[in-house]
Amino acid sequence: METKIQTLSLPVEGMTCASCVARVEKVLARIDGVEKATVNLATEKATIQFKPSVATAEQLAKAVEEAGYKLVIDTVKPSGDASSLDSYIKLKKEFILSLIFAVPVIVLSMISMTGWFVKISPLGMQEVNTLLFLGATVVMVVSGKRFFLIAWKLAKHFEADMNTLVAVGTGVAYLFSTIVVLFPDWLPETVDVMDVYFDTAVSIITLILLGKVLEARAKKRASDAMRNLISVQPRTARVFRNNEYSDMEINHVVKNDMILVRPGEKIPVDGIIEKGESSIDESMMTGESIPVPKKKGDSVIGGTINAMGSIEFRATAVGSDTMLAQIVRLVEEAQGSKAPIQSLADTIASVFVPVVIGISLLTFTLGMVVWNLEFSSAMIHAIAVLIIACPCALGLATPTAIMVGTGRGASSGILIKNAESLERAGSITTVVFDKTGTITEGKPSVTDLFLFNDCSREELMMLAASVEHKSEHPLSKAIVEYAEANNISLQPVDSFLANPGYGITGKVDGKNIVIGKEEIMRESLVNITAAEQTVARLQQDGKTVVFVGVNRKLAGVIAVADTLRESSKEAVRTLQQMHINIVLLTGDNKTTAESIAKKVGITTVVANVSPKDKAEYIKQLQEKNEIVAMVGDGINDAPALAQANVSLAMASGTDVALETADVALMRHDLTAVVRAITLSRRTIRTIKENLFWAFIYNVVGIPLAAFGMLNPTFAAGAMAFSSVSVISNSLRLKTKKI
Repeated sequence: METKIQTLSLPVEGMTCASCVARVEKVLARIDGVEKATVNLATEKATIQFKPSVATAEQLAKAVEEAGYKLVIDTVKPSGDASSLDSYIKLKKEFILSLIFAVPVIVLSMISMTGWFVKISPLGMQEVNTLLFLGATVVMVVSGKRFFLIAWKLAKHFEADMNTLVAVGTGVAYLFSTIVVLFPDWLPETVDVMDVYFDTAVSIITLILLGKVLEARAKKRASDAMRNLISVQPRTARVFRNNEYSDMEINHVVKNDMILVRPGEKIPVDGIIEKGESSIDESMMTGESIPVPKKKGDSVIGGTINAMGSIEFRATAVGSDTMLAQIVRLVEEAQGSKAPIQSLADTIASVFVPVVIGISLLTFTLGMVVWNLEFSSAMIHAIAVLIIACPCALGLATPTAIMVGTGRGASSGILIKNAESLERAGSITTVVFDKTGTITEGKPSVTDLFLFNDCSREELMMLAASVEHKSEHPLSKAIVEYAEANNISLQPVDSFLANPGYGITGKVDGKNIVIGKEEIMRESLVNITAAEQTVARLQQDGKTVVFVGVNRKLAGVIAVADTLRESSKEAVRTLQQMHINIVLLTGDNKTTAESIAKKVGITTVVANVSPKDKAEYIKQLQEKNEIVAMVGDGINDAPALAQANVSLAMASGTDVALETADVALMRHDLTAVVRAITLSRRTIRTIKENLFWAFIYNVVGIPLAAFGMLNPTFAAGAMAFSSVSVISNSLRLKTKKI
């Protein structure tokens, strides 16, 4: 029996850099039962796939704690919740305390070396150093405690990260200075009472804490899109219970409850309107600012706003089943995933800290042995190397851009399921479109009926609509709606069978009914010769033809026409301007497909293809080194969506298509395909910029520090702001036009 895999996304506290991420991932991966563990520094979360029968959440938390971090298992709330706020407040308090004591220490340290201070001050250098020692001790013990605790826990496992670099660098400066003040007899004669570096230690701690505060604020801005999504759901709903409407907590609403929503109120859960008409502001889902008209039978989405008119609707999805909950989960998973481009940074981060410590020791040794520096000068050079090194920027370069990019996409109605899909979308060379529901609106209507073999109009539509009622295809819906509009009653259907891409069969009143394309008619031995001229004329007009056979005889031909999406022509033109090849791939006949393609400007048309053949065609393109995106909306598109390098599903599509697709387009607008590709390209460009500056920063900074050209205090400032600069660069994605 196969063991069920559970996935948890949990906050991790105490991480500061890419080395921390690598450490936590390694620890989690070692636990029996853990299939996969991905840690994201930007969201400060671990996404863990494990077997609950083998490993427990408590075991995961214990292993992480032993490694020096904390896995919060008593919450599954997204980033930005109360615990994250508490962590930020604590960090801010530590920084303020450090600043209060660091400023006097730095100022006193600077002026104590001036001639006028020596002349006018009643304090001797020993007293001054004692004051510096006391002030620095408060900073090191209280504000700097976090770095030393984590460094010690890691040292017990022979591991190191950014905390180790800070702890060793500041610790050496503080310890050396303390010995000068308290135990001067322990030091060689070359060291005098002036050789204290309390100001260096406290300035490093203060500047790094300042960087952490700014970094936390920037991360908060980066995750604004997620918090905005979470905050839109109302806390109460007006539910019909005990023959009256009353307000109740949202978590008490159950499926099939009747809910009343007045003008200006938020819709609490997903549902179908039973009474009333209104316009719904769905901008938080689709990015479309114009309210959408809604009437009886239309669906509503939890979290959207009822702009005008009272409506009563029946709940169809509540709690974690609502579209809003699914979108939040989707975006969280995307923000927690890793893009392939991050692998280089991960590889470097895994060896970064040990290498930096080695360079620092080498710098100290060369300073003493080769460059004949004094002990204190060689020590300062080594400390500068430790402090300037910054694995933080490396760790934040990719995840912050992914977090902002996926958040920007979600706010624009583009739901990207993982970072890998986001990266691949930027390399697309060919976009393949389905026709019905993609290039067209997917809301076809019956335009013509042609009768054969003495079948009446009413009988034809009754038989056809009865069988089509079992199907979800847009053409089926058009036939059913036509029958209902003409008051034609539907009959029970037996032996229903769908042949995706070709048609459907079933029994009505004992009659064998076959509905669909020419191919399924031939397979069912239905002669359609009498309809050939009629069919040719309809197809030239861009209409889709549906044959209806009854007991192996042609009963009729139903012509169905679909309107083009208003955005189709613009989307195709823009994609072509981006030097992307466009293909129309459809199961419809060639004449109809070419007529539609001509209207939107597509020159490559592949028609009369089955779902399997659609996937095979995409495979052939891939064999020619094309990076293929498939855009579709129906069950017929699922194999092609799965085969494509990047799959995009329209929001009007079926659950199967949305589950298969890498990107879900919430707005019924094909220009969303253009925006998705543009967003991907800009996100990947931002990641590359972040990685470039993170690498350059370390490549240039470490040698400068080693040769004494960079003071440890300036190194600390540069280190602190390197992470902030990476996040700030990522935040520019929020303002870029897509």
